[in-house]
Amino acid sequence: MEVKKVVLAYSGGLDTSIIIPWLKENYGCEVIAYAADVGQGEELEPLREKAIKTGASKIYIEDLREEFVTDFIWPMLKAGAVYEGKYLLGTSVARPVIAKRHMEIAAKEGADAVAHGATGKGNDQVRFELTFRSINPNIKIIAPWREWEIKSREDAIDYAAARGIPVPVTKEKPYSMDRNLWHISYEGGILEDPCNAPPEDMYLLTVSPDKAPDTPEYLEIDFERGIPVAINGQAYGPVEMLEYLNQVAGKHGVGRVDIVENRLVGMKSRGCYETPGGTVLYTAHRELEYLTLERDTMHYKELVAAKYAELVYYGQWFSPLKKALDAFIDSTQERVTGTVRVKLWKGHCIAVGRKSPYSLYREDLATFGRDNVYDQKDSAGFIKLFGLPQQVWNMVERQNR
Repeated sequence: MEVKKVVLAYSGGLDTSIIIPWLKENYGCEVIAYAADVGQGEELEPLREKAIKTGASKIYIEDLREEFVTDFIWPMLKAGAVYEGKYLLGTSVARPVIAKRHMEIAAKEGADAVAHGATGKGNDQVRFELTFRSINPNIKIIAPWREWEIKSREDAIDYAAARGIPVPVTKEKPYSMDRNLWHISYEGGILEDPCNAPPEDMYLLTVSPDKAPDTPEYLEIDFERGIPVAINGQAYGPVEMLEYLNQVAGKHGVGRVDIVENRLVGMKSRGCYETPGGTVLYTAHRELEYLTLERDTMHYKELVAAKYAELVYYGQWFSPLKKALDAFIDSTQERVTGTVRVKLWKGHCIAVGRKSPYSLYREDLATFGRDNVYDQKDSAGFIKLFGLPQQVWNMVERQNR
């Protein structure tokens, strides 16, 4: 298929900086750059000049922050999705919102193809391309890392230097970062040896817990139907809420994770993550569910959360299963309304209080004091019937020894 026009997901980082000239040299096509603002904390406007100077015919710079939080982070938060017990999926959940807008621009421009800078070893190639194909199964996808002769970040740095392209990575500090409103991830370079402790000067969102304030700070998070809406009684928009929580929780060293995770492509990789505001929200949301979800629903939702995390990590945001799970999760959140008080201190976020108009906790049932509600004699028959299958199995086991 001949390619006349391609839309490239462009960040101005090492890989995408060299992809523009590479596409022009190898495909002879027009290149349109597209940069998405998902809360990187950087001024994206300078990318306009850089993209044009390196060969792009135009560049789109799109502010996706509110859509990112409202339509992607909040559903994931309601699901309670955590990959392999530690990773709060900051990079994973950003890819579908970026790729969705990518396809909208490609359609608007009448592009023959789309391109991305994800490597052939990572998860992002899957996340981008599953979204592309979910929206337009016939679009041509160009993934330079699967085609070119560049084999390492050092090669890429040399390629950029030969063409006079400035890049924000050096051979001395080659680990890569990905930042958005939800988190920052770090991988590669010195982090590739899982025995190496991450350097303290690497972290950007959180202080070291041992240097955090000695005095704890308390926050009250209000939720409505599983969605956070206010902090300490003050209403916040979705973007402003995460910005504020990142600042406050980061000050107390909350939200660091160091994990050796299983990539979708089959290998293990080591990643370090900072998710200060997200850690606070996950903690508070979970505590409110403990209070408001009945036992069977809560236990089943734990199974759903693990599967949901897998779907997000694997790039299956637009899959029919994820859509079906969203319907289940939304149903569970109908009464997840209330307030949770958390304590931030020395790298920890601890829930210390919770209340809800839909609380299923009843002091008259739970009390160890005298009560007129619960007849303790009833438990004897319950235990006999509940344990009957186990009792019969053991009787037969002894008879057949």
